[in-house]
Amino acid sequence: MNTSNTRPHAHAQQRRSQRILLAVSVLVSGQHANGAPFSERAKTQVVNAHGAMILLRETVVIGQRIKIKNLATNEETGCTVVDISPGSTEIPEVGVAFTKPAPGFWRVSFPPEDWNPRSPEAKRVSAITQPGKPIIAKK
Repeated sequence: MNTSNTRPHAHAQQRRSQRILLAVSVLVSGQHANGAPFSERAKTQVVNAHGAMILLRETVVIGQRIKIKNLATNEETGCTVVDISPGSTEIPEVGVAFTKPAPGFWRVSFPPEDWNPRSPEAKRVSAITQPGKPIIAKK
């Protein structure tokens, strides 16, 4: 992989929303620099209200416009490539940001921006799941 398009994770402390580990099947499409179209089926690794991190074999560059289609809902939205990292596998980790707000794109509820696992609300009740039934444990 060409690492000239990668950048350090300096923006990690400037996140606009909570991240959630969530594997969603997506179809990523766009155009190469020569104008040839590409399309690749991929999965998200992490999502947030403003985009995602996707394992993507297709070569993309920071600033490139692409489209992401959520294969569960068939909803499609435009994105901009904002980060490329080698990742822990041979497949690069590509960070994308939605070009227009799409808070419901992933069909999940995100914690509020000021949420913290040490907050009183998080400590009050925790859910522990066992196969087939949830168990609520009070702290």
